[in-house]
Amino acid sequence: MRIAIVDDDPLVRMGLRAILSSVEEWEVIGEAGDGAEAVSLVAEEKPDLVLMDVRMPGMDGLEATRQIVDSGLDTKVLVLTTFEVDEYVFEAMRAGASGFVLKRVPPTELIEAVRMVAVGESLLFPASTRRVIERFAHATAGGSLPDLTEREQDILRALAKGKSNQEIASSLFITQETVKSHVASVLMKLGVRDRTQAVIAAYETGFIQPGEA
Repeated sequence: MRIAIVDDDPLVRMGLRAILSSVEEWEVIGEAGDGAEAVSLVAEEKPDLVLMDVRMPGMDGLEATRQIVDSGLDTKVLVLTTFEVDEYVFEAMRAGASGFVLKRVPPTELIEAVRMVAVGESLLFPASTRRVIERFAHATAGGSLPDLTEREQDILRALAKGKSNQEIASSLFITQETVKSHVASVLMKLGVRDRTQAVIAAYETGFIQPGEA
């Protein structure tokens, strides 16, 4: 996996590079100190994933995330943040980031977070992500979901709980391949790129209520 690091603090970038480079199959292909540099770096190198700080001078991580997602590249964005419950973090996920990780997490948790976002298996740290979504998504609630089958609704509820494909398959007594097919259908019908965006849509339309998941 090819990874880019974006943070305005050189020491933070150095620490992140050391942690990520410890994984043999990963390569840090570049660093950027602000959002504008990040957008240029991603356009040139097309990494698989970007670790993106949100609060930076000049172009911030929110706008950089939006531009990267709008470019149509398959690059996933994992937000770096100091504060867990932060409207800025929610807006970054709403702009297309796949999740967030706290800067203070141990190296093993950072590595696991990157793995989870890279494979798109489940929401990143479900409880933390859900708290952010619940706090801010209902404030902008409106509209409605497209027509989902009963099974697809079950799948969306399971995604809101942060369940993995294996967990969903076990709870619904279906195969993981069937789960993947249903998830892909839900994402297509909602017009979103990943599970995080699907769950945000579920809360914003009122399909899932705060506290329900």
